[in-house]
Amino acid sequence: MRPKALVTTLMTALVSTGLAVSPPLPATAVTTPRTSASVPPHECAGASVRCDGTLAVPLDWGDPASERIEVAFAWVPAAKEATGTILANPGGPLPALPDVPRLTGTLGPVLDRMNLLVVDPRGLGESSPLLCPGLKLTEPESVAACAAHLGPRSRFFTADQAVQDMDAVRRALGAGPVTFYGNSYGTAYAQAYAARRPKGLAAAFLDSATITGPDGHVLWPMRFLPERLSFVCGRSRACRELPGDPERTYARLVAHLRARPDPEVPPPALMSMGRMTEPVFGREVNAAATAYLSGDPAPLRRLAGVLSGVPSQPIEGAEWAGYLAYRCGDGSFPFDRDAGPAERQAQLERYFARERPLAPFTLADLGPDARSGLEFCVNWPTPRPAPVLPPHSDLPAVPVLVAGGDFDTHTPAEVARAMRVFPGATFVRVPFGTHSLAWGPGAAGECVLAMLRSFVLDHRVPRTRCDAENYRASGAFPRSLGELAPLPAPGLDVERQRVLAAGYATAADAVARRNPYNLAHGRLTEQAGLRGGKVTFGSGSIDLDEAAFVPGVTVTGRITLRPEGKAAASLTVSPSASDGGAEGRVHRVELVWEAFTARERPALSGSFDGTPVKVPERT
Repeated sequence: MRPKALVTTLMTALVSTGLAVSPPLPATAVTTPRTSASVPPHECAGASVRCDGTLAVPLDWGDPASERIEVAFAWVPAAKEATGTILANPGGPLPALPDVPRLTGTLGPVLDRMNLLVVDPRGLGESSPLLCPGLKLTEPESVAACAAHLGPRSRFFTADQAVQDMDAVRRALGAGPVTFYGNSYGTAYAQAYAARRPKGLAAAFLDSATITGPDGHVLWPMRFLPERLSFVCGRSRACRELPGDPERTYARLVAHLRARPDPEVPPPALMSMGRMTEPVFGREVNAAATAYLSGDPAPLRRLAGVLSGVPSQPIEGAEWAGYLAYRCGDGSFPFDRDAGPAERQAQLERYFARERPLAPFTLADLGPDARSGLEFCVNWPTPRPAPVLPPHSDLPAVPVLVAGGDFDTHTPAEVARAMRVFPGATFVRVPFGTHSLAWGPGAAGECVLAMLRSFVLDHRVPRTRCDAENYRASGAFPRSLGELAPLPAPGLDVERQRVLAAGYATAADAVARRNPYNLAHGRLTEQAGLRGGKVTFGSGSIDLDEAAFVPGVTVTGRITLRPEGKAAASLTVSPSASDGGAEGRVHRVELVWEAFTARERPALSGSFDGTPVKVPERT
């Protein structure tokens, strides 16, 4: 991937999960908007099926006589007698109405008894959208031109105003206090709503929470967390046996690639791997870093190559103006809100030089395009203080359930600490979870989804706990068959136990690419074997064509992924005569094992050249 494309990919990821943790800024006095005591009923209030409508609201809720704008919403009445209303926002900050089908599918049977209200936040989608033709977020001149085009009215397109719109719609529909379901940036709206319309809130379910700093503005952390390398490695015996400390090894790797650049492993790709948001990265990155520094670049280059093929979400177009208004108006950054663009840029660069939030990476590692696109809001004026959560807010003591994963934008400790602003909050950590947990795949996604559905119905915290940890980090990549530890299969001599181990390792390496929590690897249709050959991914099956994971050992055959989570492999394993091998013989191997498990090695059963084998698990 070309450097500019890599920076665009990096920035796209940061758009969806957030940029820079900033130092605290001084609290600013905020005027509480005045709201009318009553809102005329809307025609959708009497609907029995989905009703889409609009409502006129003031541009500035602090001035009821200000310009009127329209906000759009979807009202989905409960299929049966309603016991309450869910106000849902899917995040972004992006339009919400396109996600109504996803939200209704997520809530499912809950909507038999609960109404659903979804409001496009002002400035986005169908709610008086802010538009800047030709806008490109990564071009500072384009951002500045957009701000000038929109003028001073854009300062009112922020969460503190948007939640007043949401509540006005609620009242116009005659709905009582809502259960707020917020995902990602939707949790920022939930906090703003709780602070400004506490009597309108009955409970809240917050998935992958956005948090605020001491000034009440949203934190957008652009950082690298090397401790995640140690966390994943520390849970694996094989990884702990690698030489050195994981964080120091990664720092050495970054320094090595800085001195001797490898076009197949650009720094943005290396940074993305270390974020651990994909099981294959968590499983292999420590071992791949160690291998690279030992003169074996293949494992790391294979990981980086997958990232080069990931399509990036465009971050240009007229409709991104609304996103900028929220991001910049709601956000807290390491520069003064009242400073001009040049001084903001200087403050931002001083912050990165002083605090080094990307360490062991530097801005220079990310290339020349990184500096200009480091923070979109440098060139967006923010003259009106608009904290999402005003300092010292007295939030209502309603039930609040917060779910957060180990590898989300904010760490579980940060989220748990920040959510103490809710007197009735319960934080639930999802080990190895990433972002948008209730929408995630696999057992963890189903578990969080069940937790969401249960909580929004009765506001009680379920006793079940969810877990996305379904792998252990790898140990050293073998450079020969002789380096591979034999599998302890009774009835086979050590030589054949090693061949069996090579067959299993090759199959397990391929199966790891079909972990249900993968994103980038989940898009693969084929990939070269680590040491040669080819792996082809089908629907529920994986075909190996002379795939080599262990040098000198080729594996051909099919792996079937069974619905119950088992993998069944029917393989021919061919070690070369020079590799210890049973004189270059072709061996027939049949194996069945649990495909995705947080064990060092699952139990294996099957046969080797017709001899039954059973290998106990290694925990």
